[in-house]
Order: sequence, then C-alpha cells, then structure tokens
Amino acid sequence: METRQVKINTEYIKLEALLKYEGLAETGGDAKERIQAGEVTVNGETCTMRGKKLRPGDRAALDGVELEVV
Repeated sequence: METRQVKINTEYIKLEALLKYEGLAETGGDAKERIQAGEVTVNGETCTMRGKKLRPGDRAALDGVELEVV
C-alpha cells in the first residue's frame, strides 16, 4: 500500500475534499459515491460520511493508497 502525507494548514479537512485534493476522486460526485459505497476507510474502519472531518494524525485509505493527514 502506498502512503502519502497530506499537510493541511487548517484545523481539519473533510474526507470528500481530501480525496479530490489527492486525485483519488475526480469530482465531488465521484467522491460521494465511493464513500457511500463503503470503499473508503478512515483510521482502519469503513466510513460512509463524506463530511467526516479529518485532523492531523488521521488516516484515510482508498484503492491501495493511504493518506496520512499531517
């Protein structure tokens, strides 16, 4: 599994925005569908909330790519 670190300058980033920012979803609609289909994990557990707030230390994974928020 590939791991990427994503540096944010705010308190949090929403899951949907993180997937779009890192290119794992082409559009917000694509991100929404993949999240609601249960394809995304956050901190090792399936997450179906596209507005999930990720803070530094959280990890999200999709398609063999793990994103670590720093």
